[in-house]
Amino acid sequence: MTFPDLRFQRYRQTPALRDFFAEVHLHSRDFIYPIFIKEECDKPEAVLSLPGIYQHSLHSLIDEVAATVDSGINKILLFGIPKHKDPQGSSSFDGNGIIQKAARLIKKHYPNVVVIADCCLCEYTSHGHCGIMENGCLNNDATLGMLKKIAVSYAHSGVDIIAPSGRMDGSVAAIRLALEEAGHPLTPIMSYAIKYASAFYGPFRDAAGAGSVFKGDRKHHQIAPSQRREALRQAMDDIQQGADMLIVKPGMPYLDMIRDVRERCSLPISAYQVSGEYAMLKAAAKAQVFDEKAAFHECLLAYKRAGADTIITYYAKDICQQLQ
Repeated sequence: MTFPDLRFQRYRQTPALRDFFAEVHLHSRDFIYPIFIKEECDKPEAVLSLPGIYQHSLHSLIDEVAATVDSGINKILLFGIPKHKDPQGSSSFDGNGIIQKAARLIKKHYPNVVVIADCCLCEYTSHGHCGIMENGCLNNDATLGMLKKIAVSYAHSGVDIIAPSGRMDGSVAAIRLALEEAGHPLTPIMSYAIKYASAFYGPFRDAAGAGSVFKGDRKHHQIAPSQRREALRQAMDDIQQGADMLIVKPGMPYLDMIRDVRERCSLPISAYQVSGEYAMLKAAAKAQVFDEKAAFHECLLAYKRAGADTIITYYAKDICQQLQ
């Protein structure tokens, strides 16, 4: 059957019909909201390169979580900014560290909120790199020992899901073994399985407190944008190591990778709409290039259409308030 018997406009005539035939919908359960907690601040501090996003104190954290829950979101991703930084990032696994305190506080007030914690050294090292540096080079295997300590400390503090983001070789297996040995065999690992060495991370480094100290790049351990097959091998390797869910980061430039991973595995997949994507859309909307709500809605639909189950985005509260 073809035209005139087949008319695709029959599916599109009214908002009700378009919704009836929609193949993908957005719902508040689809979203994970990132929150930055800074140890040495007394009130929220605006991140200038990320409009509408703040570094929170422990005092303001609960208000931020309350607003997140009120918007319909029950999943948050925590990033900590400590007072003390050193080359080893030793404050990362302190039982009274900023993430550990934040997790306990959230669980006290909102026990049903799913707390995911970023497991990386970049926020804690004085040089801003994701691991232990020796003679200007990343020591992958020494970094694994630190990640194990961080993961166990997070789990002891009530974190629900550990999210290793540094993209160290063997990190999932190391963390899985550490959690098992520490009595946390049921704590899931949300691996940043496909993480590209992207130009879109700039505003995040400001938000996470590494922008002023970080020099160089992360091309020696993150995936080059040219690589598709290598990225898939890495994702499959993380699954073999014991990952329970996967992240593709960034989201929009790598929709093909979301689709590729979805076609090859049944694990839950999260797309990360990273800081640069968010800031770019915000800037274009402010310049009246397009409507902000419509542009974000379209991009978020694209992640789900490509195969993502959940979406990490700084726009999560805004989109969920619109959906309500």
